[in-house]
Amino acid sequence: MSVRSFQRAPDALRPFEIVPGVNRHAEGSCLVKAGDTHVLCTASIEARTPPFLQGRGEGWVTAEYGMLPRATHDRMPRDRQGKTAGRTHEIQRLIGRSLRAVVDRKVFGERSIVVDCDVLQADGGTRCASITGGFVALALAFEALRGQRVLNGYPLIDTVAAVSAGIVAGDLLLDLDYEEDAAAEVDINIVRTGGGRYVEVQGTAEEHPFGRERLVQMLDLADQGIAQLIDAQRAALGDALRGLLRPRP
Repeated sequence: MSVRSFQRAPDALRPFEIVPGVNRHAEGSCLVKAGDTHVLCTASIEARTPPFLQGRGEGWVTAEYGMLPRATHDRMPRDRQGKTAGRTHEIQRLIGRSLRAVVDRKVFGERSIVVDCDVLQADGGTRCASITGGFVALALAFEALRGQRVLNGYPLIDTVAAVSAGIVAGDLLLDLDYEEDAAAEVDINIVRTGGGRYVEVQGTAEEHPFGRERLVQMLDLADQGIAQLIDAQRAALGDALRGLLRPRP
């Protein structure tokens, strides 16, 4: 096997960092760094909900995702307003589903929280970094609502994070960078809660189908990585998480 980026082992994450509170205007924000993938996540509170929720006494969480033109090696044109690219649309729906999976929407009233994930620099795994950082930004926005004394209980049911795994040149690898992802025989993105329940599993064989044994191996490897990511989330949020996360029975 060739040497991996950051000279890491097959079962190691890239150097990972969450810097909370990087935007002075957003109710919640963080910068997440997964190796050379850097994503700015902000959470904004709006005093309204989508029409289909109005009058139901519950809130909404949604997400938007985008890449800056020079987030990649070559400049990409910006998405034109009203013409979101298919990949962008798919990723932002995934982020929104992942965050809503761990939120009690009845706790924060008829409000919407929009989590924006803007990729500053991309080297693979942008959707996974967006979910992991997006959770931190969302939790900080809930902390702002808690400070206003408008929450009716614990808004977070659990934590949630995401990571990739794959098979490259026959080797099982955790947290693929761009070069590894491009060469992968199999790649899989896993979104999982802190309680061990899966929100989404996206797996693809590029050339040859893979067996159940390999799938289980990749899930086990991802579980190991997600546990580390959730530890990083907890460290970034500190004591704030205790007042937001519903205690487990």
